[in-house]
Amino acid sequence: MKTLGIDTSNYTTSVAVFDGADMKMNKILLDSGDMPGLRQRDALFQHTKNLPLLFEKAEKGPYAAVGASDRPRNVEGSYMPCFLAGVSAASSAAAASGAPIYRFSHQEGHIAAALYSIGRVDLFEEGKAFYAFHLSGGTTELLKVVSKGDGFDAEIVAATADISAGQVLDRVGVALGYGFPAGAAVDKAALSSDRPDFLKCFGNGRFNFSGVENKAAEMIKRGAPEADVARYAALSVAYAVKEALSRITETVIMSGGVSSSKILRDVLKEKENVLFAAPGYSADNAAGIAFLTYLKAKKEK
Repeated sequence: MKTLGIDTSNYTTSVAVFDGADMKMNKILLDSGDMPGLRQRDALFQHTKNLPLLFEKAEKGPYAAVGASDRPRNVEGSYMPCFLAGVSAASSAAAASGAPIYRFSHQEGHIAAALYSIGRVDLFEEGKAFYAFHLSGGTTELLKVVSKGDGFDAEIVAATADISAGQVLDRVGVALGYGFPAGAAVDKAALSSDRPDFLKCFGNGRFNFSGVENKAAEMIKRGAPEADVARYAALSVAYAVKEALSRITETVIMSGGVSSSKILRDVLKEKENVLFAAPGYSADNAAGIAFLTYLKAKKEK
């Protein structure tokens, strides 16, 4: 049984096929040019161009079911137009093959991709509870998650009060002259510095990252070494995450593009309950959607 998963976020167009044993995924990063992000209409346009290219590369059907991310989070009122491209493509593929279509949130896809990547499929069992950190360009949330067997219910335990972890790293990176998205470049530069200081950004269940952006701007203005600025930003994010997890002893799944940071992984390396997805499954991808679609199709078979 093969299932097709599609994810069209504000950063990436992604298509994946899962057959119960192997996951095959292809994706295209959206082009924002010199701008720090894309307007929704521009993201929607690029997804529309990218999807046919990815379908050409995807493993061919027939598919037992088709899935798509249709909203950022699994809560009422959560909406972004960019997901319409994926839903439209999924609806067409399902109708053409006579297969059912299932819809999930982008966040559910991130959690599922991380679980699949680290081999913790046991946590998909209905009623299983764990924690998940969603760290990306659009989201910074620590979640208490309960599995539904083919999806997740999630309660926010901690979240950003201003900008996300991914946004502050992108903004600092752009200020340093890196292309957008800049998180990976910031992380790489940070590894060349041994500067130990950082800004405390977490308290009372809230992250406050805007101060990191302001401090980094001051450092750049003073002529601080590029690597030191990058490390200051990366460490500030990493230690904020560590502080948020300081009292949690249950399993924590790290998902979202920021969770691929080597700086973050080094800061959290002693926390044995914190599990990281492989980098390819950390950033936006359709693998989690394809896997959730497989589980739901199997459940309803």
